[in-house]
Amino acid sequence: MTELAFATDLYPRAAIDEAVAVYARFAEIEVAAESARHVVRVRAASPAREARVLLELANHALGRAVEQGSR
Repeated sequence: MTELAFATDLYPRAAIDEAVAVYARFAEIEVAAESARHVVRVRAASPAREARVLLELANHALGRAVEQGSR
């Protein structure tokens, strides 16, 4: 399992959820709220696939966070 934390003051939960919805078909993904961060955990067939899915998900979440912040 690979995980990455996203600061809640920079990433709205909606941005994380939208990114998870896009990439859920490629891996098992869970999101946990921990203090001032969202922790995204990815489980896939290989560590390389986990890393790739998590990086793509992070990029998507960043884009959504920027779009949501500019409204």
